[in-house]
Amino acid sequence: MLQTEAAQALPSYLPGADEVAVFERAWRDGLPVLLKGPTGCGKTRFVEHMAARLQRPLFTVSCHDDLAAADLVGRHLIGADGTYWVDGPLTRAVRSGGICYLDEVVEARKDTTVILHALTDDRRLLPIERTGEQLAAAPGFMLVVSYNPGYQQLLKGLKPSTRQRFISLRFDFPDAPRETQIVAREAGIDAERARRLVALARALRASAEHDLEEAPGTRLLVNAAKLMRAGCAERLACRVAVLECLSDDAAVVDALDEVVGAMFGD
Repeated sequence: MLQTEAAQALPSYLPGADEVAVFERAWRDGLPVLLKGPTGCGKTRFVEHMAARLQRPLFTVSCHDDLAAADLVGRHLIGADGTYWVDGPLTRAVRSGGICYLDEVVEARKDTTVILHALTDDRRLLPIERTGEQLAAAPGFMLVVSYNPGYQQLLKGLKPSTRQRFISLRFDFPDAPRETQIVAREAGIDAERARRLVALARALRASAEHDLEEAPGTRLLVNAAKLMRAGCAERLACRVAVLECLSDDAAVVDALDEVVGAMFGD
């Protein structure tokens, strides 16, 4: 999935530490950035916020198992007038001086990592083998990648030779007051229900009783809060927007629903 955004309105983002200042300095010095942290903790929103703040076009690519280098760089297509070249999102970012964000980069095929190497050192070049170009990055270009080390290190890893090419920023779930503020603001609900949603998430994150692949992210809380704002019953909103997204095991979901019941009632 590719998303291209013009840097206009500033997406809301509540900083947790010095990540905004570090990102700005990295951008000024042409340094690539790696964001690592659990799913739903705000990595993508942070990149959207920074692209708008720096007034750079943003090219977001959600990486997956079938994503190949050509999907990022570009390919020749056949049209009515013959063969023509179409730039991929990475090439468009390099040409325009935009920010290219590769979300969950380790999900992509290995050949995609190789093409990033010349962009992540002093050369700042994108070799395009099919056209013979050695494309120099325009001023303002920045490469940003993300992954979830807690989950993906069990399945796929980021090679040390690649990881050491980046400035790394570690993200985690916000503390309770900040997460409550985020949920209330993003979903437009009252602070009390936002507080209880955050308390639920923290209880689920801390629980070792159930075998969950991933802990509930702030994104899931916002979705549940939006359902509540729309009139959905609190317990049902939590079940469909949080619990069912955490496990396909009905017994596990039912067990977690008891935790919801203790916090929200029937």
